[in-house]
Amino acid sequence: MPKVSTYNITGVQTGEIELNDSVFGVEVNEAVMRQAVLRQLANERQGTHATKTRGLVRGGGRKPWKQKGTGRARVGSTRSPLWVGGGTVWGPHPRSYEQKMPRKARRLAVKSALSDKVNTNELYVLDEINLAAAKTKEVAQIINNFKFTGEKVLFVTDNDEVVTRCARNIEGVKAVSTTGINIFDLLHYTKLFVTKSAVAKIEEVLG
Repeated sequence: MPKVSTYNITGVQTGEIELNDSVFGVEVNEAVMRQAVLRQLANERQGTHATKTRGLVRGGGRKPWKQKGTGRARVGSTRSPLWVGGGTVWGPHPRSYEQKMPRKARRLAVKSALSDKVNTNELYVLDEINLAAAKTKEVAQIINNFKFTGEKVLFVTDNDEVVTRCARNIEGVKAVSTTGINIFDLLHYTKLFVTKSAVAKIEEVLG
């Protein structure tokens, strides 16, 4: 089982913790992670884009000139796609971009991302996060204590709303609960802070 150091919020090492091998020590599967990221991004698309076809464009009800005898090309409507102000051919229409992926594969992707963080020494376990006040500067101070200022940092807590609110005003920093952990965030943010209680929750769900 992989072992990582534990820290307090001042950046001082307080001990070690043994992580569940089936969650934080799996073989990294890049193909599954890629598929999971594409699925997540695709499912976030609204798909509300739309263009008007010739049947939806306003006007064009009357034939502009008679069929024969004018020397001009025959036209049935001024809203033909060939005309300015006409309809659009093959334009986008509302659709769903939703992609399916088995639950086991989605969980494997998250496990792979967590294991990769352990392998690259980018996962830091905090004993707990006790903020002196519910202010953004308190979270910024934690990041500064670890000398990660300017890094993309992700906090994972066991449903700590105070940390989530305080972190959202810092550029490149995000805090989520264990229920909101996702593959995109794990790969997007370079440094990962996880509280001990969050580690236990993650191992309980994914183990």
